[in-house]
Amino acid sequence: MRFVWRGHSCRRKSNVRSKAADRSVRATRFYLVIFQKRVPGLTELAVDRFLARARGVVKIKGSVNVLLTTSAEMKSLNRRFRGKDKPTDVLSFPAEAGAARKIAGEIAISAEIATRNARALGHTPAEEVKILVLHGLLHLHGYDHECDNGQMARREKQLRAKLRLPLGLIERTASAGTRPRPGRESGGHNAAITRP
Repeated sequence: MRFVWRGHSCRRKSNVRSKAADRSVRATRFYLVIFQKRVPGLTELAVDRFLARARGVVKIKGSVNVLLTTSAEMKSLNRRFRGKDKPTDVLSFPAEAGAARKIAGEIAISAEIATRNARALGHTPAEEVKILVLHGLLHLHGYDHECDNGQMARREKQLRAKLRLPLGLIERTASAGTRPRPGRESGGHNAAITRP
């Protein structure tokens, strides 16, 4: 991993695992999901399955790690990597060029902002996390809605329909005009983060 996420994965119920089991997991899994903060109605299995499907439709090569965390942690990450001292709903961290074949990158999501936005927008927190995962995957794939003349928005809309998700992140930000989305703390959306 390119940066260290504090906290523990809730995926494993036991710390005792055989080396053969560890090799098997590494050989077949292309992602790691870390729950620092739970999202109502969202299970580990649901995130695993959605991430696998979404990676396939976005055509991401390499593994993707997802962190579901607190707004305080998102504020810290946003300050550290973007110089913005406020929490945000999603951050994407693309892998360095040499690592891109094995690791596509990492996505961090605020469970608290996702839950609040879902309630304000009339869908479930689980659906909101999936929308944010898809958005993050598109950034990892190289899209940047801040400078691509709508290319990412069009692709997100296509994939959202294919994955049966509600209104996409870019669409609802655009439909709100310059007003922030309900419950949004960041006051504006972010692009993928490139680190030195």
